[in-house]
Amino acid sequence: MPTYFYKARDKFGKLISGMLAAVSEAAAVNQLRQSGYILISLAEVKEKKGPAKFYFFKRVKSAELNMFTRLFYTLTKAGIPIIAALSSILEQSTNRILKDALAQIIKDIEAGIMLSAALEKHPRIFSPLYINMIKAGETAGTLDENLERLAILGENEEKTNMRIKSATHYPLIIVITMALAFLFLTNFIVPKFAKLYAQFQVSLPLPTQLLLAINALTTKYWWQAIIIIGVVLFIFKKIINTKAGRFWWDSLRLKVPVFGPLVLKLSMARFARVTGTLMRSGIPILNILDLTKDSAGNAVVAKTIEHIRKSVNEGKGMVEPMKESGMFPAVVVQLVAAGEEVGKIDELLLHVADYYDQQVDFTINNLITLIEPILIFILGCGVLLLALGIFLPIWNMAALFRK
Repeated sequence: MPTYFYKARDKFGKLISGMLAAVSEAAAVNQLRQSGYILISLAEVKEKKGPAKFYFFKRVKSAELNMFTRLFYTLTKAGIPIIAALSSILEQSTNRILKDALAQIIKDIEAGIMLSAALEKHPRIFSPLYINMIKAGETAGTLDENLERLAILGENEEKTNMRIKSATHYPLIIVITMALAFLFLTNFIVPKFAKLYAQFQVSLPLPTQLLLAINALTTKYWWQAIIIIGVVLFIFKKIINTKAGRFWWDSLRLKVPVFGPLVLKLSMARFARVTGTLMRSGIPILNILDLTKDSAGNAVVAKTIEHIRKSVNEGKGMVEPMKESGMFPAVVVQLVAAGEEVGKIDELLLHVADYYDQQVDFTINNLITLIEPILIFILGCGVLLLALGIFLPIWNMAALFRK
């Protein structure tokens, strides 16, 4: 959408200027006139082709967005006007993408556009859930409360993600170290043994042949391997971009030991907390379920939420589809049923979110213990392959010398 720089006078005759996004010059003129401005000049702003091309690779991190939301809440809670609050945050922001977005948002608000509509122009930064929360706050006059809820939601997710990353560092280091050691042995040690065995015309056992095949793959045919891996990844990406392929892949992810149940608990905690929070913000339940379905991050969970939405739309409530899905424990279903009966579904959903958060905390705290058997099995298989590949030919040679 083109952007126009305008100069105009308001109803008091004060000279003002700013940026305005519109589909055409005529639309920009009409928008300014509807705002009560007397237009002096209007010129389209051409986008710069230089550093902007690198914006594709940049983004606003969740921590930066959470900091923005928390600061925005604090300033609005203190009674500071929205434009002044955004200008203050703009001055101390260090992310170029966020700074440019805030500058445009301020100009849009000055032009008479609602805050939610101004945020909606920046979908790379603000999600539909974020925008709907702001819109509900504007409608009900509870913008500061909704900003606080958004900050709590974002900070809770960021904290959980950081804990998961921290818990997986140790297993990743072990796996990477084992892989590097394995490649070192297959590329530098095993070939020397192979030359020795070839002098005595000893037939190499299967484990040794496997190690030599890995050596040939990483030294002679590495570029073919890269091409094959690239083709496989390309096909895989095409498959999971389809509806059926995404559902198959997400179903498979949920069946992975340890991590599958963790992903499911995280998705359910997010669903319950977001739904409860949005209900408290005054957003209609059907709109809420649409938002949570789109932001579920897993096609299987999204399908379950869609079934819940259809049931609610038909006036049947949330309990029956939750039972049928088999994804919710009995205690969770009972909490939701109790919430529907007493008319406090939002409060009970937040209790459900707390329940799942406790389950997630337990899984994360014991992640290394839960992964340990899998790591031991993988390491054991690697060590066994190396040992058999190196020592079986030696035993064969010893038997040959005895003869």
